[in-house]
Amino acid sequence: MNPISGTANKAGIPEMIDSYIDKEKFDYAVRATEYAGHASVIATEAKDAGFDVAVAIGGDGTVNEVARAIVHSQTALGIMPCGSGNGLARHLMIPMNLRKALDIINRCEIHDLDYGIINEYPFFCTCGMGFDAEISQRFAEAGKRGPITYMENVLKEGLKYQPETYELEDETGTHHLKAFLISCANASQYGNNAFIAPQASMSDGLMDVVIMEPFDLIEAPQVSIDLFNKTLDKNSKIKTFKCKQLHIHRSKPGVIHYDGDPVMTGADIQVSLQEKGIRMIVNPDADKSLRKPNAIQNAAADLFNEINIVRDDLEKRGKHLQALSKVLQKKLNI
Repeated sequence: MNPISGTANKAGIPEMIDSYIDKEKFDYAVRATEYAGHASVIATEAKDAGFDVAVAIGGDGTVNEVARAIVHSQTALGIMPCGSGNGLARHLMIPMNLRKALDIINRCEIHDLDYGIINEYPFFCTCGMGFDAEISQRFAEAGKRGPITYMENVLKEGLKYQPETYELEDETGTHHLKAFLISCANASQYGNNAFIAPQASMSDGLMDVVIMEPFDLIEAPQVSIDLFNKTLDKNSKIKTFKCKQLHIHRSKPGVIHYDGDPVMTGADIQVSLQEKGIRMIVNPDADKSLRKPNAIQNAAADLFNEINIVRDDLEKRGKHLQALSKVLQKKLNI
């Protein structure tokens, strides 16, 4: 359990676990992390001691620390989500309500799923470079957590970010392109139901590579709407493909992220998918076809629709004023 993940107090979680965990099925222990990386140490101890399940109680950073310690072992990952974004838990349709998430653990349905590696760093949800890595770094430096801090950084940095040029090489050949960001997705979303790769699967043996081409201020609202409506792959500024191995070269070293954690790395980046490399507790009732936009997604879509309406209205008014100006100039012989 990471006591400082997300924004909620975790003091009551051990008592709730003791009240609701299936004690006929499980013996258990709760350990609190004390420093960055401690969750990996605890999970390694659990794996070596023969524990069947290591449960990450925290956000995607805590999940990553636990998961990377138990890959290619018989110890399965469980998640009780209480972070800022909870991207992997949301992809797996683990309830955000911790009592209901514990119900999923009690049912203990385990699947063998994929994970990825970017350079030497394992990731289980997404990794990437470009603007999303820049935002991950700003978010980490901000000291505060939560979607408001994240959006503040997106809005502040988005308009001034300069896209980079990349060389990509996969099984099909080499491609040169300019991109706002490149994301390699094992799961479908960053977190907070922002779906960067709506079609991504953790059991298909492939990662979804998402290339977001540079876009202007007028195009930004639609990109944002598509991100939250699970339609980003339909946007004309988005190019996607699937692969198992990807080599990326950029002009200079810079920041990348793995599951939202930023790290500086060199100009050459290697990304690969490890098929069926980790066991995870999943929601037996999960059905992706039943996923619907939540209230936040609907509110965001409504806001961006209003922005588009205002933008279109201003464009029409501008054209009308230009036409009137030309008529006036002609009449006055200016």
